[in-house]
Amino acid sequence: MTSNPAPIATREDLYSAIDTYLAALAAKDVSRVDWADDVVFTENNVQLMLGDGLWNTITKVRDTYDVKAADPQTGQGSWFGIVEESGDAAVMSMRIAMKGGKITEVETLVCRPSELGPFPQIDDARRPRAVLAEDVPEDQRRPRERLIAIADGYFDTLQNNDGTLFTDFTDECDRIENGLQTTNVDIEGYPISKMGCADQFRLGQYIYDDRVRDRRFPLVDEEKGIVVAAGFIDHSGRLTDITWTDGSRHKSIFTFPHSFALLELFKIVDGKIAEVEAVFVTVPYNMTSPWVDKQPYVVR
Repeated sequence: MTSNPAPIATREDLYSAIDTYLAALAAKDVSRVDWADDVVFTENNVQLMLGDGLWNTITKVRDTYDVKAADPQTGQGSWFGIVEESGDAAVMSMRIAMKGGKITEVETLVCRPSELGPFPQIDDARRPRAVLAEDVPEDQRRPRERLIAIADGYFDTLQNNDGTLFTDFTDECDRIENGLQTTNVDIEGYPISKMGCADQFRLGQYIYDDRVRDRRFPLVDEEKGIVVAAGFIDHSGRLTDITWTDGSRHKSIFTFPHSFALLELFKIVDGKIAEVEAVFVTVPYNMTSPWVDKQPYVVR
């Protein structure tokens, strides 16, 4: 029997590093973070110098939405929450990596009101579901490789969605996209929002998604049953008239080449996806990831 390698960082260290980063971000002071000598920092799939991007414009990190996960084995942590820029709320997701007690990587996506795509507003009253913070009972946990496979099955289901499910969902599974719940709720003009995750996919409504590519699964929190994934959803725009599996006809919302970059969290309990939290932003069609061939900046 093989044993897991020694952890790179503890859960407590990773959570503390996230809190320190967010406090420094709110203060617009990069010197408050304990950086490694070489750091890779990206915002919305573009590599930036430390202190650029949101660091220039943030006015607040809200404390009402705080979803953390940790992967001590790989020394990575994640945070999903809400920030403000001059009073305007934006949804943010973040992944950090640590080595030797210092931050070596920061990957962020910030979805601002003007960039929400099909989702027009942030639900300010929404709070994280309790299940996200709960430990999974030991008899309902799955090993790292299986958790990744379950999350990857979600993307297989999404890609060229024809109604076939390549993963399993709990009956209560909900999906939050860019701060808006899009399952088991009533959204005007979006009748399938009343359905759960599985039933929406069975309709094949995402048939216009051509690829879910460059999939990465950098963080697995086995204790909490969480997988954080990254990648892109590509829409070629070739399908304008689409047919769902119930025979109904619809128009695709993408009539031109388009891509989303995403960070997505999956909560998995007893082998089933119980919650999905996604942040995605529009990027140039077929844009590549700076994380595929990353080149660190030297911190002076």
